[in-house]
Amino acid sequence: MQNPTSADIQRVREFLLDLQARICAGLEQRELQSGGTAQFEIDDWERPEGGGGRSRVLQNGTVIEKGGVMFSHINISKLPASATERHPQIAGAKAQALGVSLVIHPKNPNVPTSHANVRLFVAEPEGQDPIWWFGGGFDLTPFYPDDADIVAWHQKAHDLCAPFGDSVYAEHKKWCDDYFYLKHRDEQRGVGGLFFDDLNQWDFETCFQYIQAVGNGYLDAILPIFQRHQNQPYSQAQREFQLYRRGRYVEYNLVYDRGTLFGLQTGGRIESILVSMPPLAAWSYRPEWDEDSTEKRLTDYYLKPHDWLTEHQ
Repeated sequence: MQNPTSADIQRVREFLLDLQARICAGLEQRELQSGGTAQFEIDDWERPEGGGGRSRVLQNGTVIEKGGVMFSHINISKLPASATERHPQIAGAKAQALGVSLVIHPKNPNVPTSHANVRLFVAEPEGQDPIWWFGGGFDLTPFYPDDADIVAWHQKAHDLCAPFGDSVYAEHKKWCDDYFYLKHRDEQRGVGGLFFDDLNQWDFETCFQYIQAVGNGYLDAILPIFQRHQNQPYSQAQREFQLYRRGRYVEYNLVYDRGTLFGLQTGGRIESILVSMPPLAAWSYRPEWDEDSTEKRLTDYYLKPHDWLTEHQ
């Protein structure tokens, strides 16, 4: 297996910083076209152990209520349990991790919350060759689902996977469905997309090309959804349902998300780790929805795994 050189890692870093900038520019354009003026603020930071990052956050926009697009490249002197549970052979090793992770919480309940992440991890066990892998994906969490949005989202995921093998989309879609699952609620977090980890079965260059396709695919998939729904009228009841469903997002990120746990266990920058939290969320005690309501159909139908591309041909 080809091991990444320092030049390879630098190329990944340059792509990630460019991806962050392009995603922020694309989302700011959505704000401008809706009459807003909010922009992503830039916050560069360093950590004592080594490395740092660039956090970009937009708050109180016309279209985006809160969005964080975070780049980090950190050095780790001793890997924590969250990284070594599945890889005991790297326990205690030094490592570096770099990636872009984002969560966008739109203001309009008709626009889904969206998440994406692409990352590279390189561990250096003493006396051994480096151990590396890529990870990432993107997923969609609607409140008032639009079938055309979901199909287009999955079609983009399918198409970007196709050059890398006939089975990649199906495997990484299933991984996404399995990973973004709230066991205590018995429901998916959203309508899925792609998720993968430990990606090193191809050579380094092919793996790198794949995460570039995934990162670029997020922007291509989400911008048309914003354009279709960002100015759509909504009621106060729909806004309240959005806040109620955001509570599920908080539950998932704090209870199950490995990225959150990794950040906390490595002494990460807490503001950057928890930037995925929505600015407002709500919990109601056993709310009841009418059996034939759109709200009830969200959990009864949409928050179950589906083969979206064949069911909606």
